[in-house]
Amino acid sequence: MTLMEHLTELRRRIVISLIAIAVGAVACWIAYPWILDFLLEPYCRSLPEADRSATEVFGSGCQLYARNPFEPFSVRISVAGYGGFIAAIPVLLWQTWRFVAPGLFSHEKRFAVAFMVSGVALFFAGTGLAYWTIPRALEFLSELGGEDLVEWYAPNEYLGFVIKMILAFGIGFEFPIILIFLQVLDIVDNQTLRRGRRYAVVGIVVLVAIITPSGDPFTLGVLSVPMYIFYEIAILFGRLRNRRAAKRAAPQ
Repeated sequence: MTLMEHLTELRRRIVISLIAIAVGAVACWIAYPWILDFLLEPYCRSLPEADRSATEVFGSGCQLYARNPFEPFSVRISVAGYGGFIAAIPVLLWQTWRFVAPGLFSHEKRFAVAFMVSGVALFFAGTGLAYWTIPRALEFLSELGGEDLVEWYAPNEYLGFVIKMILAFGIGFEFPIILIFLQVLDIVDNQTLRRGRRYAVVGIVVLVAIITPSGDPFTLGVLSVPMYIFYEIAILFGRLRNRRAAKRAAPQ
């Protein structure tokens, strides 16, 4: 393909991705009341006196405080936008693969389905872990302030915190896919990953501290441990791949 053909293909993939995000955003705009209840549940669980029932979030003592008339509208826009992006993740990954695939060899294209399925599964596994972590993070941060402070959050600040946590965990769980893909393309050597274990530990902790909005030790550990396990899984994958390649080359 010429340069112009590559740019045309890139534009096509971007347009399809934007359409997918827009469709997801419209769906999230319609489902906004249910999504807001779902996002408020971690806040409710962090309050001892709050009703733990997800179906009775409003009126249970864990509402958010809108400080100006335009804030409800901006909150709905934010929920629809971020929700549309998250809902379109499968389409975004598929379009990324469709753009990269023409430049790969046939043996590299065999990993397409595995990368797609595992990428989507890991992203949503990360978002699920984030959702479980948020109440504990809120409780930890609340205890730091002492009993004289009462938690009464504004919508934009609270939802921004929740969405950043969900995206941070979802993107963090894509870590093994990136490492395995780089090994498949022979960009990163398995020996390099093995020698860099000590640096990887420090790098993962620093990266998690940067991408997570709370910065508390609990959240830091909950995300750092899986990411390092993923690092070891990527090393194991590369080792098995090298052994298989060596066995194929032995008779020759």
